[in-house]
Amino acid sequence: MPVCLHRGGADSDDVPERPVLTVAEVFAVADSIAPRYRLLVLLADFTTLRFGELAALRRRDIDLEGLTVTVRRAQAELQDGRLFDRAPKSAAGVRSVSFPAELLDTVTHHLENFAAPGREGRVFVGPQGGQLRRSNFRDDWVKARKAAGITAGLHFHDLRHTGNTLASIAGASTRELMTRMGHSSSRAALIYQHMTSDRDRAIADRLGAMIRRDGRPGGR
Repeated sequence: MPVCLHRGGADSDDVPERPVLTVAEVFAVADSIAPRYRLLVLLADFTTLRFGELAALRRRDIDLEGLTVTVRRAQAELQDGRLFDRAPKSAAGVRSVSFPAELLDTVTHHLENFAAPGREGRVFVGPQGGQLRRSNFRDDWVKARKAAGITAGLHFHDLRHTGNTLASIAGASTRELMTRMGHSSSRAALIYQHMTSDRDRAIADRLGAMIRRDGRPGGR
């Protein structure tokens, strides 16, 4: 069962006592959700992208050779329900994050079967080809969570917390974690320093080792 991790601090992503899943539990939820959303769950965990960042991804943001996902924008919703893409709130939000090589087949399968066409086609769309909307996706998420036997307290955003925890276990430093998260802080200018691609690749490789041990690599 998920464990709870206390996360203090002022960052808006920090929520006290949020559940943290095991790798096996992450895959259990991913395998229980509609196939078009399986990659959404896995990237939320293993790249720690936010829902809005995932919803705004285009095909050109996925590098299959470099095994990276590049965040250039995030989807937001107005009070009247209209959706739009905006630039990240800080310079740190524009970033490329490595994903484990063990997810490459899943990424490729998704792009071939579920993403919108063209370089600017959205990576994640609804059953009718429209933009993802949190309120519509929530039903799919709750059904998958229940089917996987995961605690009712688990929110989609908790995958991000889980991914940060796993990356930390994989050896990521605080600075590297913050870079992957797109976190910025006026108190620590060092956060803006770029990680080397080799170090980020190493973090993703260690996450991949966790998948090989506890997950279901290559499954669809």
